[in-house]
Amino acid sequence: MRKKCLIVDEMHKSICELLLEIGIEPVYKPELDRAGILEEIGVYHGILIRSKTSVDRELVDRAGKLEFIGRAGAGLDKIDVEYVESKGIEILNAPEGNRDALAEHAVGLLLNLLNNINRADQEVRNWIWDREGNRGVELSDKTVGIIGYGYMGQAFVQRLRAFDCRVLVYDKYRKGFGTKNVEEVSLEKMFAKADILSLHIPLNEETRGWVGEDFINQFNKDIYLLNTARGEIIPIQDMISLLDSGKVLGAALDVLEKEKFDQLSEVEKTRFENLFQRKNVVLSPHVGGWTFASFKRINEVLVGKIATHYRIDWNA
Repeated sequence: MRKKCLIVDEMHKSICELLLEIGIEPVYKPELDRAGILEEIGVYHGILIRSKTSVDRELVDRAGKLEFIGRAGAGLDKIDVEYVESKGIEILNAPEGNRDALAEHAVGLLLNLLNNINRADQEVRNWIWDREGNRGVELSDKTVGIIGYGYMGQAFVQRLRAFDCRVLVYDKYRKGFGTKNVEEVSLEKMFAKADILSLHIPLNEETRGWVGEDFINQFNKDIYLLNTARGEIIPIQDMISLLDSGKVLGAALDVLEKEKFDQLSEVEKTRFENLFQRKNVVLSPHVGGWTFASFKRINEVLVGKIATHYRIDWNA
């Protein structure tokens, strides 16, 4: 009997054809809500999700035939990993599919921040020609500190090499990766030397709220902050306080602590408005890994891993 896979989030149209190539029957239903997923999941051997769908105990317990969960992207924060693995279900994600997109976007955000591009653009459109006020900062003069050296962190480092800046990397769970171009350091050395901090870590109970005011105040210098990981790693009130104090000279953020604006409380709206009005903050709507190319490439990576799971010989 052919294995069946339920696809419950929007994915590139190639996904069904690719699954058929490895003998998996795709059922594409991105319109399903939570109740619909719970009702249908019992007959499927696999499920493909993005960020809309949470895979928790309730869903897993309804999924009596489930053998794999495919996450179209990198983060696993929507999945109860411990419980899923306790049931012998394999978790497959695809950081290889969007690492290049994210790294390019991160460089773009950083250059925008250091060179006041957004601010200068708006000023010129308003007939303000302020060269001195928009004097930029050269990346080659700076020391960039990176936390997290997985697929995303490595791809970002690769692109930084072109700028001749010093690169320091801390990763709690990886050791022995230092080279002549990348210095493997402790957090203490990063606090002492970094001018710029870029985050490339997953969201979990350990990292939620980790990079707050107390953490950033340990840096010897005032720093620029870049976050293309997860917004919940930096509490927004701490971000505002750090900008107010000048400890954070400027921030480039592709992610925010809360990204569903229609669910914000009045207090949260006020905090967000405070952040949005700042000229030394560059924002984008969680699109760092979201390009036309990565949309398709994620499918290819995921299907390749599903093929490997079932020991199917397949070349995309």
